[in-house]
Amino acid sequence: MVKKSVITLFTVLLLFILAGCQGDSDQTKAIELKLAHNLPLEHPVHLSLAEFARLVEEKSSEEIKVKIYPNAQLGSEREVIELTQTGAVDLAKVSASQLEGFESDYSIFSLPYIFEDYETYEKVMNNEKVTDKLYNQTEDIGFIALTYYNAGQRHLYTKDREVHDVNDMRGLKVRVQPSQTSVQMINAFGGIPTAMDYGEVYTAIQSGVIDAAENNETALVGNNHGEVAKYFMYTGHQIVPDMFIMNATKFNQLSDDHQQVIKEAAQESTLYHEDVWAKTIEEQTEIAKDEMGVNFIEVDKTPFIDAVQPLHEQFAKDEKTKEIYQLIQEAKQDE
Repeated sequence: MVKKSVITLFTVLLLFILAGCQGDSDQTKAIELKLAHNLPLEHPVHLSLAEFARLVEEKSSEEIKVKIYPNAQLGSEREVIELTQTGAVDLAKVSASQLEGFESDYSIFSLPYIFEDYETYEKVMNNEKVTDKLYNQTEDIGFIALTYYNAGQRHLYTKDREVHDVNDMRGLKVRVQPSQTSVQMINAFGGIPTAMDYGEVYTAIQSGVIDAAENNETALVGNNHGEVAKYFMYTGHQIVPDMFIMNATKFNQLSDDHQQVIKEAAQESTLYHEDVWAKTIEEQTEIAKDEMGVNFIEVDKTPFIDAVQPLHEQFAKDEKTKEIYQLIQEAKQDE
């Protein structure tokens, strides 16, 4: 009887020890964050997101790990924004133009020629008054922004037509992002805006469903658009950043130290991205010229700038956009 009691006691103690070990294991288990985006593995933004993941793991002493789902594996940009809102996805890279459907402030990036050049753009994007308003504006709908990635200047490219001014835009069917501001821009230029998913652009140009699209140089090589579009005009009409967003609840649940890790890694990955982006643009422009036969054409931007001035007046007066418009104008003047 005594022997049986001893065995029973030993069994109970062993179960407690195992339970304690399991508890320690659970406490030390790394936090895994899901990160989604719609770009291929060789794209400079993916490389910068991979750097973010590396930095997070390093800075957190492997207490946080980031698993990346590229190539739209978890859905379109709009879908991953919605997944980030619900917490099914923790982090996502999405174009600012996609975010304007969730928060009107982001429509400012689709406003053509809001930035005169890259230097002005970078100055504004590193202004705390601007970023504080943008990054935290969406917390009540489920996500915050952590940083931005340079996605280049957007230019016009066509299947077989040179465009030198707005007169050449007449009747031109141009693919635009699902952004009301981008639609208004092409209308102002005299073209016919056609909103469609980015993945459909190649076949749409090839088949003649559209005559043109607008994007940066990486579209020509990275997505092979240079095979079907032979004229690339440096209109420089928009500089729309890629935004890096995170589920607000997930971020707030992290410890202060882990929150700092996420913020620092995001900011450092943006700096890392600048060099990667510049090198990629240079390399892919040469490939598009030499191997794909794309013609790169400088244009006078003045007629295009003049055509969209009514849009600037609209943004400056609209209750939804006038505050962010004014903040950007002020940021341009800051020393």
